[in-house]
Amino acid sequence: MRAIYFIVESLIGVFQVLLLLRLLMQLARADFRNPIGRGIVQITDPVIRPLRRVFPPAGKVDTASILALVIVSAAKVWILHLLLGAGFAQPVFMARQVPLDLARLVLKTYLFSIILNAILSFVAPGNYSPAQSILASICDPVLKPFRRIIPAVAGLDLSPLWACIVIQALLLVI
Repeated sequence: MRAIYFIVESLIGVFQVLLLLRLLMQLARADFRNPIGRGIVQITDPVIRPLRRVFPPAGKVDTASILALVIVSAAKVWILHLLLGAGFAQPVFMARQVPLDLARLVLKTYLFSIILNAILSFVAPGNYSPAQSILASICDPVLKPFRRIIPAVAGLDLSPLWACIVIQALLLVI
């Protein structure tokens, strides 16, 4: 049963991350002509396109992407609750768990994005990479406040380190 729980949690979690990356890319105005961006759009389009007909974007915010992310998170919490043998989840439980699941998802996505972006900047500095382009556009809004406060030391940008520490602390609080 634990294996089924793990498989279901992993598969839904990967789809959640793809939905979140699509939303973050839209908010950060990342280049969707990027091959990775096109792949994310192609994978998530079957869910978002029907929702977009009912819920059009509100300015910069794609309401269909947000709604899809909330629906998938609610489905994940509900299915995993059932797999644990706890029966149907009560509305109060769902109202508490879904926002916590989304908060953890956002924080973990930013944490791994910042780490990957930092590693790619060391491995291939100055070279173009589709992954590094998307990661930089997603991470910049989070790293800018840290860059204003913490100056580079001998040309080394320490803002990803401090951002990761703050994100880890927030994950511990949640």
